[in-house]
Amino acid sequence: MSGEIYMAAVGALACEKRLQIISNNLANSNTVGYKQDYGQFQILDLSELPEESAQNYEELNTSQADLFWNQFNVYTDHTSGSLKNTGNDFDLALSGKGFFCVQTQDGIHYTRKGDFTLNADGVLVTRSGWPVMGESGEISVDSKENPLQHKKFLVDEEGNITVGGKQVDSLRLVDFPQPYNLTKVGEALFKPIDSGPGEIQAEGIRVSQGFIELSNVDAVKMMTEMIEVLRGYESYQKIIRSIDEVNSRAINEIGQMT
Repeated sequence: MSGEIYMAAVGALACEKRLQIISNNLANSNTVGYKQDYGQFQILDLSELPEESAQNYEELNTSQADLFWNQFNVYTDHTSGSLKNTGNDFDLALSGKGFFCVQTQDGIHYTRKGDFTLNADGVLVTRSGWPVMGESGEISVDSKENPLQHKKFLVDEEGNITVGGKQVDSLRLVDFPQPYNLTKVGEALFKPIDSGPGEIQAEGIRVSQGFIELSNVDAVKMMTEMIEVLRGYESYQKIIRSIDEVNSRAINEIGQMT
């Protein structure tokens, strides 16, 4: 493959990566607590390639396209989404920087997805069944000894939980040093990268009961970006076809001259 076609192919592959990210954002535009992702990469000049690669760059194939950009990165936008009033006492939303703590089979994970519910044992859990953590562990608000029926479940702005006027626990609300060194694990959950700093106490955070935090995806903006990326991809395709036609014409003309 010629160097010119290869460079155009690199651009097309970069557009594909961006399109995957944008498509995932759009698919989660209605997911409670979802945080949108962005792609970032830097194209390398041939002179900046590793010496062993630069010597034979014309013979590289598309599976080695990452050699032509300086590490494609995906980063998450942790800005808050807007709040929606649901009237459900078990829906909780956070205002400010921080996360709820959730106990999963892989350890503690973190989320802004506060559409909680009670399981059969009266434990406050996520929609996937993972227990929401309080300062004392799992938050049990309903039991045979302390039935929730006819009692009011209340959560104040500081995360203190009371049932029938008696405090049962406080939400475990944490934050991480900026920029967040977290990775997504699905279901609007995050976990820290192993080498990153640990959790710290959330400060200045407020809990709103009866609300959920919506996705921070701007669907209109994402659609506009998708159109731009598709046009860019089409442009790279045209470049590849044009170069291929020029090369074919040159080969034919040389063949007629010999």
